[in-house]
Amino acid sequence: MKKKTWIALCCLCVGILCGGIGIYKYFQEKQAGSEYEKLKEEVTKKEPQREERTEGNATEEVPSAGVNVPIDFATLQQQNPDVYAWITVGQTAVDYPILQHSTDNSYYLNHTIDGEEKPEGAIYTENYNTKTFEDPNTVIYGHDMKNGTMFQSLHKYMDRSFFDANRDITIYMPNQIFHYKIFAAYLYDDRHLMMHYNFWNPEDYQQYLDSIFSIRDMNAFIDTSVKVDHEDKIITLSTCYAGNSAQRYLVQAVLVSIEK
Repeated sequence: MKKKTWIALCCLCVGILCGGIGIYKYFQEKQAGSEYEKLKEEVTKKEPQREERTEGNATEEVPSAGVNVPIDFATLQQQNPDVYAWITVGQTAVDYPILQHSTDNSYYLNHTIDGEEKPEGAIYTENYNTKTFEDPNTVIYGHDMKNGTMFQSLHKYMDRSFFDANRDITIYMPNQIFHYKIFAAYLYDDRHLMMHYNFWNPEDYQQYLDSIFSIRDMNAFIDTSVKVDHEDKIITLSTCYAGNSAQRYLVQAVLVSIEK
């Protein structure tokens, strides 16, 4: 009898422990990305920087010369010098800084911009890419968080009407703005693109692009009217899909203009 009671108590304790872990993970997931919302408010410039121009006795304010970047990169880089860009994607929740660690490519997989170890991590690139967006293909990673943060809302592109209506991606850097047009969104396997393909080789890069435009899948949306070849620069946004470690959901866009 005592043995049965002891076993029952052990089972109860295990159940309480598992329940506690589950509740902790639930609240952790629910609050994921909240620091980025606060950060966005702090670093988004409310209006263009202006300079004064004096004519006679009157002083007139006029917009400053150069491109108007609405992100305060000085504040961001004081907080973390690994921040080098900011990305916004159509009518999605994607509106985040982009980071790159100089030596540890997996660091921002589970560390936030503040260096805290959290499941949402950060939006980041690996050091296989430069930080100039001059590479043939820049791969940008973000988690598929259940509360809709980070790259979760990229899955909206699985709806054809959303794909057709939301094709713009903007990447801000301290002194320039990159504008991209989305041409593809599809499920892919988990291969590491930067290690699997030599994008700097024009023939290999063209073959890769051709393989995208040859995809025939009801769950894939490829705009064949957008002409992309080996001379173009693209970005690939990569996130997980439905907790399946063998698949990734990719949204790809081609560079169409740069404001300087």
